[in-house]
Amino acid sequence: MSEAADLDVIASPEPVIAVRDAEDHLNPDFIAAVETAIRANDQFGLRALAADLHEADTGDLLETINPDERATFIQLLGEDFDYTALTEMDEATRLQVLEDLPTEAIAEGLGELDSDDAVYILEDMDEEDQAAILDELPYADRAQLQKALDYPEESAGRRMQSEFIAVAQFWTVGQTIDYMREARDLPDSFYEIYVVDPAFKLLGSVHLDKILRTKRREKVTSIMEETRQAVLATEDQEEVARRFERYNLVSSAVVDENERLVGVLTVDDIVDVIQEEAEEDLRALAGVGDEEISDTVMTIARSRFAWLVVNLGTAILASVVIALFEETIEAMVALAVLMPIVASMGGNAGTQTMTVAVRGIATQELGTRNLMRVLNREILVSALNGVALAILIGLTAWLWFDSPGLGVVIGGSIVINMLFAGLSGLLIPIALDRLNVDPAIASSVFVTTVTDVVGFFAFLGIAALWFGLPL
Repeated sequence: MSEAADLDVIASPEPVIAVRDAEDHLNPDFIAAVETAIRANDQFGLRALAADLHEADTGDLLETINPDERATFIQLLGEDFDYTALTEMDEATRLQVLEDLPTEAIAEGLGELDSDDAVYILEDMDEEDQAAILDELPYADRAQLQKALDYPEESAGRRMQSEFIAVAQFWTVGQTIDYMREARDLPDSFYEIYVVDPAFKLLGSVHLDKILRTKRREKVTSIMEETRQAVLATEDQEEVARRFERYNLVSSAVVDENERLVGVLTVDDIVDVIQEEAEEDLRALAGVGDEEISDTVMTIARSRFAWLVVNLGTAILASVVIALFEETIEAMVALAVLMPIVASMGGNAGTQTMTVAVRGIATQELGTRNLMRVLNREILVSALNGVALAILIGLTAWLWFDSPGLGVVIGGSIVINMLFAGLSGLLIPIALDRLNVDPAIASSVFVTTVTDVVGFFAFLGIAALWFGLPL
């Protein structure tokens, strides 16, 4: 082998380990290499592997590695660790990581973040821990973050970014461009420049592309658009997300009660809001609360137990209805065999309607203006499906038990239960919403109760009358 070839071999870099595999999961070989570097306290090796990761990948990696090694991972990376990665983790894991890190290190890391990301990390912590971290920050940063934390939870003020560009109404385009070139505290990314009066009241906004296409001597007021979609800092984040969706906004100014500009919301923040609200509704419908995949066994058990107790109450109510027809069931055992079919079909139909209704209420697509139209539609859908299922199940019961009468009984009860399922699945969420109760949380319990009680009562009651059985 030649000397040049020997040099090539020596200079060959180590093979790069892919961060994610073909299925977009973290590569097991990459995870193993990171864990090996952590256990060996190999700062150089770990930085070579993880220093340039995107914050989303770093967040996933932190959730994957051993909990006892997460703080070491962050400390070994040092300045190369981007605390934005903590916003990509679930709440329980993030809090565990923060507990294991020194207060000074957290404060230093948060000081490098945009205010919206820093608030996102701080807001789930205890007030004492928040205060300890804020005390380590410079006064200006501390005041800015404390102001955001003082806004209500799940409000625009909690989500907004306090870094933005605002210019005076008498400025020219040239002055604005020069300011952006010279300023050192510009946001990492922005889409609009805001125009304010001497009292810092919002007058309008100018898109960056307009700034670049306009002559320097032009006043910014001559090219600005009056801001019609400014968001109140106290406005609920779900309402704000709906506005972004409706008007296809990329960013929006946030103002206080005096219409003074206090921040800006960008579409990346709203994507997180939409995801959180969707997860919240899904968990509420399933009765699992705010639990995370990383929560402890006892935390999850406590979270689910309350809803299981509520469901136990509804099950007892259904059992009471069955007990009323104890002699009827004893006289015809086939009824006991078919009872679960009636309850199951009604429950599934009610859940389908309820899910559509809850989502419609959340997106404001369902309201007083179209309630009767939707109600009529659900009645027709329930009737059509009820008749179709009644024929199918009725024929099955007839052939199974060689009793055409039993087929008629279960068919009739299916139609009745399907109608009640459709009505309750629509009307119960609407009624709860009118009572200021979250329909996503409470609807399923009431709908299940209605379909079970009506289903059993209709089936056993019709059977007792049809066959002349004792009640």
